[in-house]
Amino acid sequence: MTGRVHRVSGHVDALLDAGWPVCATAPGAVDEPAGLERAAVAWCAAKVPGTAAGALRAAGAWSLDGAPRRFDAEDWWWRTRFDAGPAVPGEILTLCLDGLATAADVWLDGAPLLSSTSMFVGHRHELGAGAHELVIRCRALDGLLAARRPRPRWRAPMIEHQQLRWWRTTLLGRTPSWSPPAAAVGPWRPVRVERQRAIAVDHVRLAARLDGDAGVVEVSARLRALSATLGGAELVVTRDGQTWRAPLAPATPADGDAGADRVTGRLVIPAATRWWPHTHGEPARYHVGLAVVAGATTVDVDLGAVGFRDVAVDRGDDGDGFAIRINGTRVFCRGACWTPLDPVTLGADAAALRTALVQVRDAGMNMLRVGGTMVYEDDAFYDLADELGLLIWQDFMFANMDYPGDDAGFAALVADEADQVLARLQARPSLAVLCGNSEGEQQAAMWGAARELWQPALFHEALRGRAAAWCPEVPYWPSSAHGGAFPHQADVGTASYYGVGAYQRPLDDARRADVKFASECLAFANVPSPRALARMPGGAAARVHHPGWKARTPRDLGAGWDFDDVRDHYVARLFGVDPAALRYADHDRYLALGRVATGEVMAQTFGEWRRRRSRCGGGLIWFLRDLWPGAGWGVIDADGGAKAAYHYLRRALAPLAVHVSDEGGNGLTLHVVNDGPAPVTGELDLALFRGGDTPVGHGRRAVTVAAHDAIAVPAAALLDGFVDLSWAYRFGPPACDVVVATLVAAGAPADAAAAPGAALARAFHFPAGLPATRDRDLGVTAEARPLDGGDLELVVRSRRLAHAVAIDLDGFVADDDHFCVAPGAAHAVRLRRTAAAAATPRGSVQPLNAETSSKIVVTA
Repeated sequence: MTGRVHRVSGHVDALLDAGWPVCATAPGAVDEPAGLERAAVAWCAAKVPGTAAGALRAAGAWSLDGAPRRFDAEDWWWRTRFDAGPAVPGEILTLCLDGLATAADVWLDGAPLLSSTSMFVGHRHELGAGAHELVIRCRALDGLLAARRPRPRWRAPMIEHQQLRWWRTTLLGRTPSWSPPAAAVGPWRPVRVERQRAIAVDHVRLAARLDGDAGVVEVSARLRALSATLGGAELVVTRDGQTWRAPLAPATPADGDAGADRVTGRLVIPAATRWWPHTHGEPARYHVGLAVVAGATTVDVDLGAVGFRDVAVDRGDDGDGFAIRINGTRVFCRGACWTPLDPVTLGADAAALRTALVQVRDAGMNMLRVGGTMVYEDDAFYDLADELGLLIWQDFMFANMDYPGDDAGFAALVADEADQVLARLQARPSLAVLCGNSEGEQQAAMWGAARELWQPALFHEALRGRAAAWCPEVPYWPSSAHGGAFPHQADVGTASYYGVGAYQRPLDDARRADVKFASECLAFANVPSPRALARMPGGAAARVHHPGWKARTPRDLGAGWDFDDVRDHYVARLFGVDPAALRYADHDRYLALGRVATGEVMAQTFGEWRRRRSRCGGGLIWFLRDLWPGAGWGVIDADGGAKAAYHYLRRALAPLAVHVSDEGGNGLTLHVVNDGPAPVTGELDLALFRGGDTPVGHGRRAVTVAAHDAIAVPAAALLDGFVDLSWAYRFGPPACDVVVATLVAAGAPADAAAAPGAALARAFHFPAGLPATRDRDLGVTAEARPLDGGDLELVVRSRRLAHAVAIDLDGFVADDDHFCVAPGAAHAVRLRRTAAAAATPRGSVQPLNAETSSKIVVTA
């Protein structure tokens, strides 16, 4: 099916997914399929959709851990034989090739069928009945890139070959500084045979919008009878057992959509339930379909789900801001830049995709950016985003380069691409921003191109127009970094903000830079868990300085540093240690501090941006997930395991959260953020400790936070007298070394803040810096009790402050990890059983400030 047509009853969509051998030949060595019989080629079994690299990996002939192979240096051939079935009067057979990477030629039954130069454009061709042979050749891109073409007006240093700008393909696998060397080559999207019966439906336009409190669904489509006379047709919308119907009528010029066989319909749902991102409310969806009478049969056309919401960009009173408003409410957008779950095939099964997006939701993230260096995701991804309440910032697949938008052929190809993509994205409630490119303006500016070249018509006019035609309700933004005197100016519009991060600015730069919206930010070489590191080449013995480790550490091409260096900078700043010396003396301790340092930096930065007085509209960390095992940019490792930074973000990004900010001479401020749809009433509890376990101050205050709002409370307001909580006046040693701010339910007993599971939200602050030394005995105990379904509830208690407690229990995944336990308090965590769990699990907890771990005791 195409566009918003998900299914038509009676139609058959047969995947051609098996029986595909693949082989490689030298570039140009074989001109046509008949030549394969004369050539000495080695065939390998393949699966479609898939790639050459994916086929070789499945056959055990190649892997990312082995010797590299340039997949762009060879011609690759796929072939299959299939039977389309008998010819039936009144039925139409269509061969659909949904995506070929990249320079592809296709033969059907020995005759040329088509050539393609874009992996982002699908193709449909009528097909005859009976047996067929289909052959696909993907030509060596290296040779095509060598052809003489006009030089670009600026360079993109991260990209190996600048003339990739002429080819519509992904940059994954072609950016050696950060992506695995597995360039996508082949039929990466499904190849299928579509059999249409009774009716044909196409050219669907779908819109869902709000009109006051009412939800309005509008549809137009081309309907054709194939084997029976068309009778009446209806637009049908359903939700929670309710059904609304409206007739479809022939389109007229007044509809702006007149034409042969076109019909239109409009349906109004009074008091419609609005769609919200999950952090702010319910992502309510309505199912939309058409019911078409064809002869004695009613054909159901499934158009998927829609949601009713208003989406707009708020530029602020002075016009330099950028924030997303959903249904009139300013939403702080936080999340990450998405990467394909499998960088080799660019695909994922439904279960893996759901697991990944649920992991996003559970982290408190509410936005994913599909960046221009990646690929457009399939419908299942966007369906899940709609369902789970995740906003999507969608780039068109352009990044950094000087694209030849004034070339007529290239412009026409881009128009086809945009129309096909937007036909799928129309009326999706999760779609919040359509963006022309990733860092195109920034790259032009930073490379020194003339200012008039920074804003090409391709992105400021052509794609803007396409977006407005298909998705008029969705804001369009020309580039991921856009606004200000230069495109990457953080205090105007959107920017790739790496002040805190790659440029090693102090943490208070997150406020000083006055970031309006970070379309990407906070890139570090995030160290995975010890178990994940064991899956790297070299196993658990791999060391940071080893070439195998460094080969997977992201970097900017040509730079004299990498993102391990960025992480090390903040280890030194936060813990007051020399990372190089520590790595030399105690590599495991070096990695442990590195895991925590990047999490602390991310949590503190987002705490700053979520303050009530902050003008920041959101931040998206650069990479949700690693592309391959190693210390990559992701906060989730390549196998889906959460790193320490993920858990820091999970606490910092929660819809209901507490943050502490150091306001210098003004003391500490406690911030309570409530993104949810209902007000929260509770008590803010403040506890001060010195020496790791000695209480030196306590206060409590009742607070109410309105829905979709935040409050700021001076910490001093909870205490009877003055305490130098920020250690700004320096009249002596710090008054305390641990500040614990906890939001508890209204009326909770005085000791509730210390009880496991009692906190609605909690934050820790360390006036003199993070604990850098280790104690022999913190008095930590860890007891787990069984729950229904095989899970465990782990309760960690500590006599003294336990900082960044890491859990290690075979066969279980923790909902929370690398957390702090206040002196004399307890922290409860759910441990979820996996298939690898033993009957008698063994494990331990390890605070970062303890010399030894504590055994987990599992009770009956």
